[in-house]
Amino acid sequence: MGLRPVVELEGITFSYPSRGKVLDGLSLRIMPGEKVGITGPNGSGKTTLLLITVGLLKPDSGTVKLFGREMRDERDFREARLRIGFLFQDSDDQLFCPTVEEDIAFGPLNQGRSEEEVREIVREVMRVLGLEGFEGRFSHKLSYGEKRLVALGTALAMRPELFLLDEPTTGLDPDTYERVTKILDSIDKACCIVSHDIGFLERVAHRIYRLEGGRLRPMFI
Repeated sequence: MGLRPVVELEGITFSYPSRGKVLDGLSLRIMPGEKVGITGPNGSGKTTLLLITVGLLKPDSGTVKLFGREMRDERDFREARLRIGFLFQDSDDQLFCPTVEEDIAFGPLNQGRSEEEVREIVREVMRVLGLEGFEGRFSHKLSYGEKRLVALGTALAMRPELFLLDEPTTGLDPDTYERVTKILDSIDKACCIVSHDIGFLERVAHRIYRLEGGRLRPMFI
């Protein structure tokens, strides 16, 4: 028996009352270990696609399958989210604990990991991101780039089977950009990465699509 897709979106349509239809029969499949990049114009529905995949928006029609199981209700998505590392486009939507350490520890604690294991995960994530010494810093007082790193750290700390990342390199200085690019390139889990940065996607993605007219169109790299 072959590997099953981690993500299967079939015939997804979605409309906003103020904007009309943004997704129109969209389909996407991501296999284990595969990194898919998605680019496209502002307002084309890239973030909407990620939010539908993780169950934070409900499509008008179509089906969402995660880890081989159709997502029928919020309970299904709630269980699936424990296996997903999600990076919001706006870091302030992701960081809500007082300190950096607490933000990064939040996801693993919700997964039911022991306090000792969570401490080790936090140490490792801080090391990988070059944020040693930031543990006690107040998240809301960090710079834009620092917040972006910590938000990515919350996704990495989940040790997920699937990453859904919305503009992971936005606002980063050159050194941090390179660090994040190498981290994401080294990940061997399924990823769906939204970015305007084609050069970045060409470095980390196996396939790149352009979202336009409500559907995904392959780009060749």
